Amino acid sequence: MNLAARIGVRPAFRAVFGALARPGWMALTLAAICGALVALGQAPFGLWWVALPAFAGVLMLAVAEPGAVRAGWVGWAAGTGYGATAMFWIVEPFFVEPEVYGWMAPFALVFMAAGMGLFWALATVLGAVLGGPALDAGAGRNRRALAMALGFGASDLLRGYLFTGFPWVLLGHVWIGTPVMQAAAFVGPVGLTLILALPAATAALAPKARMPALVAAALAVTGLWLAGAARLAEPMPDRTPALHLRLVQPNAAQAEKWQPDKMREFFVRHLDLTAAPFTTRPDLIVWPETAVPFLLEDPGQGLVMVAEAAAGVPVALGIQRSEGARYYNSLAVIGPDASVQAVYDKFHLVPFGEYVPFGDLAGRFGLSAFAAQAGHGYSAGPGAQVLDLGRLGLVQPLICYEAVFAQDLRAAPRRADWLLQVTNDAWFGALSGPWQHLAQARLRAVESGLPLARAANTGVSAVIDAKGRIIAFLGMDQAGVVDAALPASLPATVYSRFGDAPVLGFIVAAMALLLRMRSKGVDRGRRRV
Repeated sequence: MNLAARIGVRPAFRAVFGALARPGWMALTLAAICGALVALGQAPFGLWWVALPAFAGVLMLAVAEPGAVRAGWVGWAAGTGYGATAMFWIVEPFFVEPEVYGWMAPFALVFMAAGMGLFWALATVLGAVLGGPALDAGAGRNRRALAMALGFGASDLLRGYLFTGFPWVLLGHVWIGTPVMQAAAFVGPVGLTLILALPAATAALAPKARMPALVAAALAVTGLWLAGAARLAEPMPDRTPALHLRLVQPNAAQAEKWQPDKMREFFVRHLDLTAAPFTTRPDLIVWPETAVPFLLEDPGQGLVMVAEAAAGVPVALGIQRSEGARYYNSLAVIGPDASVQAVYDKFHLVPFGEYVPFGDLAGRFGLSAFAAQAGHGYSAGPGAQVLDLGRLGLVQPLICYEAVFAQDLRAAPRRADWLLQVTNDAWFGALSGPWQHLAQARLRAVESGLPLARAANTGVSAVIDAKGRIIAFLGMDQAGVVDAALPASLPATVYSRFGDAPVLGFIVAAMALLLRMRSKGVDRGRRRV
């Protein structure tokens, strides 16, 4: 026997590099399929009963891997399958001008899906490291399964904040539209992720613990479902004074929206819909994001035409404005006399869509083509605001993408009476992107306890009550109006007061407990040796 064999170098070498190797293609393919099935829980499908067992399959595959890196590969494959299925609409903006940008579409989808896979890889690696080896059929496997579930909560929370955040299609969003969504009033979107991940993890536990845990998880989800249904059944208060809204949806195709021969046509369509007969006179008329073909400070007769069409009713409309060389994506409230009564500038801009990160910094070094300060892209407004519109109450405006961020609602200087979103979802196509955006607006209403009205260029325009129910809406690719009374608000929710801090505290404490349990298990093993 040679020296290497005597001192165990070869077995150690195999153990280390075997743990670092990626799983087989069959395992990775199965993980990607499971991830794609999890995506069917997102809007517009809403198949939570497919997403839950599919996510359990992801955790079972990841827990079974012998090393943290191998578990990370499983997480990456599953997250990539999830991202490609849930976010396939990301190609749509590139086909607005396909002759120029169409070639970029497949790259955008690949990079988006692979990037989402990295967050899932982080969750599984973190869980494997905290939980420890799962080669035995007992406590080690249980710790790893639970730690991975917590890891997915942590990765969803991180995705909501890192690099300005992208909390689109979080795992917990599969509960939107079900009574379980009502739990968001207490635990927010990441809490909903844990309500999916922790029950799913019970399927990956060791055999002795699996069945009791599955029963407990089923009872917990059933309890949350029944509690949510009971909350939905509670009567809503009446709004005093009553407010009636008209939401204008012009259905201006993005490929035509800024064509010189079409801009006037779409502007006139806004005016005609504004002036259309109504059953109850509205207290406010709302136009969508970037609704008009002129700047706020240089409207010509545009604002006068808006006021005349509204016949004495104020109009909130999406409009662009400039200050020197800077441009802003804004919302303005136009009074009956065509005066500008309030202005809000969007502050949470879309990276690379509305501005180039560090573009102003690059402009200082002569690269002005990326600088918002030189008129290239939008500049960010000062932050979240609440507009006092008198009889209309305190309104927190959200422009498009801003409704995706739960933390942005909490950043307002005071609590609003209701939320107003103006958006142009024509960029997202018609299949899933706009419906996912609508779903997240519903979640914001539940989290805040505030009703939300959204006017969308091509759809979906809707009035949503403080429990996330759609009261009235106009679907995709339709021109028309939504006339509806604004529902009442509810008292401030637990989530609106404390945000993500309690859920973050729970994740950290639970991970610390699992780590301590792992350390004790290792110490006991050493003593036995």
